[in-house]
Amino acid sequence: MTSPEDCPDMPTLRREIDRLDRALVAMLAERQRYIKRAAVIKKDRGRVRDEARIEDVISKVVAEAKRVGLSPAIAEPVWRELVERSIAHEFVAFDAKREDEPQAR
Repeated sequence: MTSPEDCPDMPTLRREIDRLDRALVAMLAERQRYIKRAAVIKKDRGRVRDEARIEDVISKVVAEAKRVGLSPAIAEPVWRELVERSIAHEFVAFDAKREDEPQAR
């Protein structure tokens, strides 16, 4: 790992960005597994989208972004999109779960 200040050239800097991108992808995959589990736990499709929870998540992310030096102008829209995509994924997982359930006869 080379700090941004210690990157002597663009190849080094790009290597570090690529390393961070791989780590972010791994963390997003982990987050997605939790989203999929939420679809299993929730019994009501109407609870997949939770506006209060969305705003809670965004508020926490913006506060953490400020704390660690990430611009809120980057963090908030990125997380809003992430949350929307996660909700869409959860709806798909929720509906698939229902299709897999044995039908009552």
